[in-house]
Amino acid sequence: MKYQQRKKALVLLADGTIFYGKSVGIEGSATGEICFNTGMTGYQEIFTDPSYFGQLMVTTNAHIGNYGVNDNEVESDSIKISGLICRNFSFTHSRVDSNGNLLDWFKKHKLVAISDVDTRALVSYIRDNGAMNAIISTDVENIEGLKKQLAAVPSMEGLELASKVSTKEPYYIGEEDAPIKISALDIGIKKNILRNLAKRGAYIKVFPYDSKFEDLESFNPDGYFISNGPGDPEPLKDAIEVAKEIIKRDLPLFGICLGHQVIALANGISTYKMHNGHRGINHPIKNLLTGKGEITSQNHGFAINREEAEANPNVEITHMHLNDHTVAGIRLKDKSVFSVQYHPEASPGPNDSVYLFDQFIANIKTFKNSLS
Repeated sequence: MKYQQRKKALVLLADGTIFYGKSVGIEGSATGEICFNTGMTGYQEIFTDPSYFGQLMVTTNAHIGNYGVNDNEVESDSIKISGLICRNFSFTHSRVDSNGNLLDWFKKHKLVAISDVDTRALVSYIRDNGAMNAIISTDVENIEGLKKQLAAVPSMEGLELASKVSTKEPYYIGEEDAPIKISALDIGIKKNILRNLAKRGAYIKVFPYDSKFEDLESFNPDGYFISNGPGDPEPLKDAIEVAKEIIKRDLPLFGICLGHQVIALANGISTYKMHNGHRGINHPIKNLLTGKGEITSQNHGFAINREEAEANPNVEITHMHLNDHTVAGIRLKDKSVFSVQYHPEASPGPNDSVYLFDQFIANIKTFKNSLS
């Protein structure tokens, strides 16, 4: 293999801290909120997850790109992270069913990525000082210019990003003659969520982020779903109103991640920006209804207020994150409504929580039987 000298690159954090590395070959700069994911596999699914829109991704796994890319292992139509920071970038790969290498895929999507960064030190710093905006760049001699560019990046708190990743037009997933119809509000939906619903006998119509309840209702669905997505949930006024209307009409509703936060807000429970957030595929959850533990895939920087959830007479906390005791799931006591903060569809990650899709379908069937 021919030796190639790579350009210097850097990570500049909002507080002025700098970490140095090398460019993987795509020159330029990229900005966003810096975060880290502890997953040991599934980098392609992570990079295409709409929930990561507007974020610079630090991967704690030492090797990225070693198994190349596969066209079937994407969660949306494009890369959604703003840029990548890693320790070792693999320019060659080994995998039987690979469609190519990671560098060519990044070049196709014009993604700035840097490697040879001390990611252990960087992640430790983020854990201590919290998630903050950052810039990665190959323009290492222009520190003052990069600082000015970084200062113009808006904070993730209060930022509405669902409009950046949601579908522009409604579309359908599944078999048209399926026994169950579901209206899904897309505020950053992952493909594997739709696959999980479709393989359980659902025909889904996916609606844009700013759709009204009347739009979702026009499909004459048996149940409603509010998806995951990026950014702060509080600016999503239309989605919150949709959730309120579904709840008021006592219709089956399931929410995941950002959708979970929207359902909480619809019930008067506030949300807050976390110090670091949860991002990885080995997060321990306790199901408080069954007492069983689950290993889960997570990706969120906001959470719902535990005290307000506990004080709400209509809400029951169903799942708890065992690392920090944050709320990981709720249900409404007198409604067919529930939600979780994590990702039961995984991709990547374990499948401990796929039963939640079965629960949603069972709730819909019970609701349909009550009408007959």
